[in-house]
Amino acid sequence: MKNLNRTVFVLLAVCLVLSAQIIWAGGKPEAPEGGAARPAPVDAQPKTGGVLRYATIGSPPTLDQHAVTSDLSTTIAQHWAEGLYTFNAAYEPVPMLAVGEEVKDGGKLITIQLRQGVLFHNGKEMTSEDVVASLQRWGEHGVRGPVVFKNVDRVEAAGRYAVNLYFNQPFSPWKTMFAMVNGGPMIHPKEVVENQGPEPIGRAGYIGTGPYQFAEWVDDRYISLKRFDRYSAAERPADGYAGKRVAYFDEIRFIPVPDAQTRVNGLQAGDYDYAEQIPGDLYELMKADPNVMVTLNQGAAAGMTFMNSKEGVFSPNGPMKDPWKLRQAVMIALDMKPVLLASVGPEDLWRLNGSITPEGTYFYTKAGTDKYSQANIARAKQLAAEAGYSGEKIVYMSTTQYKTIHDTSVVIDKQLRDAGFNIDFQVYDWATLVSRRAQPALWDMFQTFHGFVPDPVLYTFMSVSYPGWWDTPEKSRLADEFTSAMDMPARKAAWEKIQALLYEQVPIIKSGDGYIYDIYSPKMQGIGESQLIWPRFWGVSFK
Repeated sequence: MKNLNRTVFVLLAVCLVLSAQIIWAGGKPEAPEGGAARPAPVDAQPKTGGVLRYATIGSPPTLDQHAVTSDLSTTIAQHWAEGLYTFNAAYEPVPMLAVGEEVKDGGKLITIQLRQGVLFHNGKEMTSEDVVASLQRWGEHGVRGPVVFKNVDRVEAAGRYAVNLYFNQPFSPWKTMFAMVNGGPMIHPKEVVENQGPEPIGRAGYIGTGPYQFAEWVDDRYISLKRFDRYSAAERPADGYAGKRVAYFDEIRFIPVPDAQTRVNGLQAGDYDYAEQIPGDLYELMKADPNVMVTLNQGAAAGMTFMNSKEGVFSPNGPMKDPWKLRQAVMIALDMKPVLLASVGPEDLWRLNGSITPEGTYFYTKAGTDKYSQANIARAKQLAAEAGYSGEKIVYMSTTQYKTIHDTSVVIDKQLRDAGFNIDFQVYDWATLVSRRAQPALWDMFQTFHGFVPDPVLYTFMSVSYPGWWDTPEKSRLADEFTSAMDMPARKAAWEKIQALLYEQVPIIKSGDGYIYDIYSPKMQGIGESQLIWPRFWGVSFK
């Protein structure tokens, strides 16, 4: 079990690296201060019709979610492609095209019941043969699928509206992986995917079950989706990505506008209705503009300082009498408010949060967080002395290539020097830092950040092969408990233990939660105080 779970964490980390995109995006952020930033009033009855013009940061490589983990691709594709499961507002995996599942044989057999009467955009009813073909293609050739299917013996139809998944051993994150649109197992007609292989599906194969259907892709101009009038909506109330989806717009056009200022100017001029990923230094201006509405994006990204567990002063095999106390000393010395002010900026765009997952998400917990952002230099010096530290050099690597990382590092470097640590601050381009962090003899700490993931098993520090190499008996035992628990409450209880251990062994130090924000026209309604990780436009309309 231990070796298999290590392999799982390695593969999950690889998937995360493949999907890594720099997003300061937070579960349930509060509405910003100031009236202009609040959502527009919602009319009693949404109106059907109109063309939503969405200014994106660029063009996606493909809309095939099996094949890529581009957030830009996911934002578009989720409107026409759906999976068996999705996430509710707390980022719990819940049924979408599925009705539910039955867990048998201790988790080795999962029988998934399918919704009946769901139509593809070509008019064909979705059945188990389509689901089996889609899962098989994703499991063999998808970017995330092999993580799950390494644990799957086979998948087969169990009648017209049910599918059996046979696992070689219990694998509790399966439902979370099924709920991910990004790189996830979207369901297509059997004839589209059964002989597709690893190459992305062509545009003629963009056939799904969503409230909008793929219409047209004019390169470098727009991607057009049109309302699917025969859409089979789920009966549950809307909740995050889950529940009933209603398409009010006649068409959604995703228009590539790489320059941020052009996106802003275009929305202010009425050329666009929605514009994504606006720079933080324009935030106060956007808030003050009565013709612009601001919405924070959920799924907080977090700055993370990684500690080296293989070699050096923080290693159990290193020169310290108690390396865990030295790690705690470094952590307790830090004050994260000035770190976030420097690296993110406006206070509406960050939260002091020591939980690894954002508040409002299922795995949020305060376990261990009493040690977060203590700024207690006296206690830090005491712990360092107890650890046996006497001024040994601590190599801390950062980069200038990403401003958020560099600004975080500069403040942390100064705070640690002020607390009496001998910091050797080394700054590289990102490619060099990535190369050097793979060599444990070259560093003690390095700075990076981590995007939001709905399941903590996807955090890179959970992988024993990711630089930092957190691999202790206590962590291994809890990781086994976390991946073998088959119900969500048991998984959450195991995660609380892992987070408490994280604050004892300090493989990483989290700075806090940061957010990106988008802007939209006041004539739109239904967006709410914040968008989800990937902005969605079912349930949204013009006034």
